[in-house]
Amino acid sequence: MLLATFMFPALVESAVRHYNFTVVMTNMTKLCASKSIVTVNGKFPGPTLHAREDDNVIVRVTNHVKYNVTIHWHGVRQLRTGWYDGPAYITQCPIQPGQSYVYNFTLTGQRGTLLWHAHISWLRATVHGAIVILPKRSVPYPFPKADKEKIIVFGEWWKADVEAVINQATQMGVAPNVSDAHTINGHPGPVTNCTSQGFTLHVESGKTYLLRIVNAAVNDELFFKIAGHNLTVVEVDSSYTKPFKTDTIFIGPGQTTNALLTADKKIGKYLITISPFMDTIVAVNNVTGIAFLRYKGTVAFSSTTLTNVPAINATEVTNTFSDNLRSLNSKRYPAKVPLTVDHSLLLTMAVAVNPCATCPNGTKVGAAMNNISFVMPTTALLQAHYYKISGVFTDDFPAKPAIAFNYTGNYTGTLQTTNGTRLYRLAYNSTVQLVLQGTTIIAPENHPTHLHGFNFFAVGKGSGNFDPNKDPQKFNLVDPVERNTISVPTAGWTAIRFRADNPGVWFLHCHLEVHTSWGLKMAFVVDNGKGPNESLIPPPSDLPTC
Repeated sequence: MLLATFMFPALVESAVRHYNFTVVMTNMTKLCASKSIVTVNGKFPGPTLHAREDDNVIVRVTNHVKYNVTIHWHGVRQLRTGWYDGPAYITQCPIQPGQSYVYNFTLTGQRGTLLWHAHISWLRATVHGAIVILPKRSVPYPFPKADKEKIIVFGEWWKADVEAVINQATQMGVAPNVSDAHTINGHPGPVTNCTSQGFTLHVESGKTYLLRIVNAAVNDELFFKIAGHNLTVVEVDSSYTKPFKTDTIFIGPGQTTNALLTADKKIGKYLITISPFMDTIVAVNNVTGIAFLRYKGTVAFSSTTLTNVPAINATEVTNTFSDNLRSLNSKRYPAKVPLTVDHSLLLTMAVAVNPCATCPNGTKVGAAMNNISFVMPTTALLQAHYYKISGVFTDDFPAKPAIAFNYTGNYTGTLQTTNGTRLYRLAYNSTVQLVLQGTTIIAPENHPTHLHGFNFFAVGKGSGNFDPNKDPQKFNLVDPVERNTISVPTAGWTAIRFRADNPGVWFLHCHLEVHTSWGLKMAFVVDNGKGPNESLIPPPSDLPTC
């Protein structure tokens, strides 16, 4: 709920936006069954946060549920304000039941669509919503202005209590049950044995709509289609792209896509679908989420124009979509790709099997980067860094695997990992190249990977093992797509570059929550630069304690 907006005189562009987020239990009925879920302000999806570029956003989060809570503002740069980034035990201790915390950040140089979500356990299954950042006043979009804007948020729904699902799986040492449905703006639409209405996107003939699409799903990368209609992609992860037309949008958890839709087909009803992508042997919720596009003037009981969903393993569709993404790279919105590299890292991403004395099989599933399964601390890393508290983390995360092997070949080595809370230290303003290398240990899998605190440029990708001699010759250093979350292809690699111009502790993790739970994560610690403008601000007085 937007409580107040204070506008400064016309000379001052920015404003202060105040929001109250109250975390409460709310009864919801989906799939013909009711349950109590954790929500913000009783809504699923939660409220949309509206602001403009350079606005100061202040959100008071009050926790009225039995769980610890944090909120992450996914994709917000948080320049020098890491205390408000939100991942539990990384930048803050969680907000305990009955407590509150005020998040206070500025949307410096950012405009577009992002999302917010809980960042502790699996609460983000129902605690999430869109962030809409309009350009500064009088600054036009670098594409034709739409007649209207529509927000579309994808999610997943479990019939069971989601916290019970992950807790039971953790105790057993096995993979958690997949979700039961995919939702579009909170609605699964009609599914087998339950005819619910679903979401309807209302349009008028001849008008153009800017769709702000958010994938807030927990574990599923998704294809999005509207029967009979093409979409023009103009932005991803709040960074403008060169426009391109497509009939299918591919979007991973934590990613956003803005696309123009022109209502230029005959009046009627058209099917909207979201369906999962999985090009390996891993179990996934294969239920298609259904919604409807309805033209004004459509008569009741009109037949629906249908569409074919992509095959679940349609790797080529994902590649075509990804390969079409290019930064706008205009004079106003240049792609500032680092051309020199101070730190070159190779990070392997793998699932694993580790010993577990309390698990029924004596083992538990795990995951690791460079064979280190990340151990969550009990003191927030940012506090340990700021106050120089020893014993919480080490800064010796390796820049490459300790032992090189054929990462995407027939693996016959150990399935066990090492464990640790190991960070990689970066000097302020240093440049980083990070090659995220998939592996075939147990099963190859696509990993949508999110870096907190930065946007990065996706300069290259490929199948198989990254070749440090040949592959960089093919890098796009002119107009690579700028993102905060990127897919690492199954049994392949993705190379990204960024400038470490934001002091603090910044999480890097697979955005499939199941893999994050297993330890597929690490963090960078970025030291202060010179003077206050290159330094982390002091912690706020209401920072939660552990």
